[in-house]
Amino acid sequence: MRPSIFEVAGREPAFLALAAAHHERCLADPELNHPFSHGGQPDHVERLAAYWAEVFGGPANYTAKYGDHTAVLRIHAGEGGEVMEDFGRRFLACFVAAADDAGLPADPELREALRAYMVWAVADVISYSPKESVVADGRAVPRWTWDGPA
Repeated sequence: MRPSIFEVAGREPAFLALAAAHHERCLADPELNHPFSHGGQPDHVERLAAYWAEVFGGPANYTAKYGDHTAVLRIHAGEGGEVMEDFGRRFLACFVAAADDAGLPADPELREALRAYMVWAVADVISYSPKESVVADGRAVPRWTWDGPA
């Protein structure tokens, strides 16, 4: 049996490096910069790392400390559809490039699994972008395997 994506990527240190590199890329992007540079949680990078680690088969530290997927979706809900489409495309590009910046293994299957998850995640967030969107309570943090969503 193949180890989880979390294990192959390099466990917590890899996801912390990925989250930090992604955050830096988003700050450098002229369109993504605004939401990433204005306040938010001071421990954003650590939260994001814990979230992604959990998604990819790591321990449920995000859920234990911060809650479920509902809260993540509510942060982004109601932002407006057209703006979010470009935002999502840019966010994905930053994520893919950040995997290199963070020194994640070059394993093509790993990189494709990470990218496939982010394509799904961006679409999930964008689906809640209309102003009238409501996010139901109790959405668990998604789990992603080599074959896609668990």
